[in-house]
Amino acid sequence: MPDDLACELLTQSLAAWRVAGSVERAADGALVINGNGRDIRIDRTPPHLMFRWMVTVDGRQRPAISLVAVLRQVRAALDPGYAARRVRIAVAPLVLS
Repeated sequence: MPDDLACELLTQSLAAWRVAGSVERAADGALVINGNGRDIRIDRTPPHLMFRWMVTVDGRQRPAISLVAVLRQVRAALDPGYAARRVRIAVAPLVLS
């Protein structure tokens, strides 16, 4: 069930990003994305590893700790105009003195 939801999320994300492509399930359970001339494979990692997903783009593997990280990697691979923005969170006083 979670992999089916991940597949649907990726399919809807491609549509939202206006990127032509398809998301399919491989025989071994991996998710395979074809779009913009790129081949992306998303595999679940064994439970003892810190990372939950392994994203392979054109033969290069990268770990992803969450589905959000998977989405970020997929979008960066499929959308050349995508500029990832990192957010920093810092502790600060509620009222400036």
